[in-house]
Amino acid sequence: MPKQKTDDLLQLIVSLTRAEKRHFRLFVKRNQSSNDILFLQLFDHLDKHQEYDEGVLLKRIPEIKKSQLSNLKAHLYKQLLTSLRLLSKNFNEDIQIRESIDYARVLYNKGLYQQSLDILDKAKQHAYEGKFDTLALEILEFEKRIEGQYITGSIEGRADELAKQSVAMTERLNWANLFSNLSLQMYGLYLKVGHVRNEKDFLQVRDYFRSRVPQVDYNTLDFWSKVYYCKAYYWYNHIVQDFPQCYRYSQRWLTLFEEEPGVIQLHAPVYLKGLHKILNALFNTLQYDRFREVMAVLEAFPKKFDMTNNRNVEGLYYLFWYMHQIKLHFLEGTFSEGVKLVPSLVKIIDDNSYNWDDRRVLVFYYRIACLYFGSGNNSKAIDYLNLIINQKNPDYREDIQSFARILNLIAHFELGNRQLVEYQVKSVYRFLAKLQDLHEVQREIFYFLRKTPRMHPSELKNEFVSLKAKLVKLEDKQFERRPFLYLDIISWLESKIEDIPIQEVVHRKFLAKQAGGR
Repeated sequence: MPKQKTDDLLQLIVSLTRAEKRHFRLFVKRNQSSNDILFLQLFDHLDKHQEYDEGVLLKRIPEIKKSQLSNLKAHLYKQLLTSLRLLSKNFNEDIQIRESIDYARVLYNKGLYQQSLDILDKAKQHAYEGKFDTLALEILEFEKRIEGQYITGSIEGRADELAKQSVAMTERLNWANLFSNLSLQMYGLYLKVGHVRNEKDFLQVRDYFRSRVPQVDYNTLDFWSKVYYCKAYYWYNHIVQDFPQCYRYSQRWLTLFEEEPGVIQLHAPVYLKGLHKILNALFNTLQYDRFREVMAVLEAFPKKFDMTNNRNVEGLYYLFWYMHQIKLHFLEGTFSEGVKLVPSLVKIIDDNSYNWDDRRVLVFYYRIACLYFGSGNNSKAIDYLNLIINQKNPDYREDIQSFARILNLIAHFELGNRQLVEYQVKSVYRFLAKLQDLHEVQREIFYFLRKTPRMHPSELKNEFVSLKAKLVKLEDKQFERRPFLYLDIISWLESKIEDIPIQEVVHRKFLAKQAGGR
């Protein structure tokens, strides 16, 4: 087995829970003595040592010959998957439906056509109820194949009924496919560049979206087509920074699940992503009270859904929980309190507990840096910003890469590293110019950082006041709002002007907004 396959096998074994390991051993021993099963000995060795050293392995298990290893590892991998499939069947209805399709195929091959159709009919009902549309279509096609042999003695009209069901399901899947493709394309665009930077970006994204979006009445769509419709429109509005519209479409998304609670259990990842989207929209529109309401729904999720049997759902839950807990501290201005989340979050990242992708980790590093910056710990902020800056040629989240460099300059400025700031300003300026990511806001910040290192401390306050006045004017400009999504530079300037911690400024604004909203 090639090294990649060996790595896959070891990763699979390491991911197993105690219950899954026990089930696998019982599954393997059901008909044989464990002493005769070489791949079980291989499993026990890898499970114990958690690493692959071929020399040590062959020495510890002399019954295994080097020439056998490749096939043995491949067989072990397949047996593990078979065992996990059997165990997962109890918690995944789609696996049960596929199993019924397999049983129907076995009966069909034996010429027991009516028994095969009976199983398919029950499986089809489960597929409809669980909204497993692709499985429903597969079952329909299988039923048509059997009926097409004219051997079942079916009642009159059965052919027309199956044809109508097939046409309806194909149409549903077609709309779902069109909108799911579009949502994926918009998500890929966001990963590349983030929010639009200027009018040119806006027009390109708008034309890109309009040229691809299917024209259809939302109310005529089925459940999944509506979900992907909302998802596609969410990503479009998120990219162009129309956050009230993001809230509109994410709320529609969530309502679809709230109207059919049973679907939440069957399609938990999509439901969790809907909660995530609406929390993003509420954060960006500063709707604190509603944010807390939806956050409470997210936090209650583990009480309604047993995550112990689904690592994917567990990983998504904690991904979104940490993400929005941090944002909650951003809204409240409680950065020092938020820093307490960092050790457990970093442990998950370092252990790679849930296989979060590099982009997610990059965003977490930036948010952790912002927590430390807001709490006044600029050295720790720089440590996490360097994890972003020192990445070699990443081709994603250019927005995070840009603002990490800007925040890094400000953190060094706070530490009094004036010469370093003066030196790095030019390289950061060139980096942003290369990415075509230079807004008026960034230009003003760069101009400030280039001239202030040589100033006497007594002169700085006027410069802070001057920069704040310029940025406040830019804050309401459509294509100059983007930098403020990543960095609350105005609150930092106010903290310098008033000579108080930045989190005190943000928390004061939060309390004033809450008092004004009552």
